[in-house]
Amino acid sequence: MTAQTWAQWHTEHERKLADPHGFLAITSLNFLTGSPQRFPDAPGEWSTGPDGVVVDLAGGENLSISGETVTGRYAFGVLGERTGVDAGAGDAVIEVAKRGGFDIIRPRHPQNPLRLGFRGVPAYEPADKWVVTGRFVPFDQPKDVTVGAAVAGLEHVYESPGRVEFEVAGTPLALTVFNGSAPGSLFALFTDETSGVTTYAANRSLAIDAPTADGTVVIDFTRATNLVCAYTDYATCPLPPAENRLPIAVEAGEKIPYERLAAQVA
Repeated sequence: MTAQTWAQWHTEHERKLADPHGFLAITSLNFLTGSPQRFPDAPGEWSTGPDGVVVDLAGGENLSISGETVTGRYAFGVLGERTGVDAGAGDAVIEVAKRGGFDIIRPRHPQNPLRLGFRGVPAYEPADKWVVTGRFVPFDQPKDVTVGAAVAGLEHVYESPGRVEFEVAGTPLALTVFNGSAPGSLFALFTDETSGVTTYAANRSLAIDAPTADGTVVIDFTRATNLVCAYTDYATCPLPPAENRLPIAVEAGEKIPYERLAAQVA
C-alpha cells in the first residue's frame, strides 16, 4: 500500500458518497403502511400490503421508472429484502425499498443541505501496521446472524459464512464476516476502542477480498469506512454482531464525520 493509492481510493469513496442522488441527498425516511400516506418531499400517496408497494399519483404528478413515465396508480410489486427501485421525480429520485422486513421510501434531492455542505470525510493517515494478514475460518454451514439497526425496532439478517482470525500487536482477534457484493468477497461490521471517541460510535464497515485457496485474507483497516448512518438519521444501517467489538483501538480508517461532530456541538 502507498499513501497515493490510499488517497485515490478515499477520494473515489468520497465522490460516490456525494453523488447527486447518494445517501447525503436523502431528505426523509418513511415507513409505509396499509393506509395511503402523502409525504412533503415526494409526489403521490404511498401504501403497502400483501401485493407490495403502491403509489397513487394525482393529476399533474408523475414518476419516471426504468425510463418510462408513469401516472395514476402504479404497483411496484413485492420487493425482496435489501432490494429497491429508484423512481425519478424531476431532479429528485424516490428510493422505494425493503429494509428489515419493512417497505420504505427515501426521497433523494440533490439540493439537500447535507449534501451541498459535504466537505469530505476525516480519516487517520494510512499506516502499514493496520494492513494485516489473517485467515478465513468457515463455519461447518453458513448461518444467519441477526443484528440490530440504526433505527430502533429494526433488525437485519445476514448470512455469515465464517469468521476471519488475525493478530494485531500480538493480540489474537476475530471478526464474524458476511458475504460481500463481489463473488467470494466478505465484509465485517465492527466497533473498537476508538468508537465514540474518534470514530463513529455505532459501527464501521470493512470490505475484505475473497480468501485465497488456503484461506489467507488481507484485512486492511486503513479502508474501514463509515456506514451512512454516521452522516444521516435517515439510514437503516445494520449494527455489528456483539462479538465484533474489538478490544483494541483501531486508529485507522475513517473518523467521525464533520457533519455528525457539528450536530453533537449544536
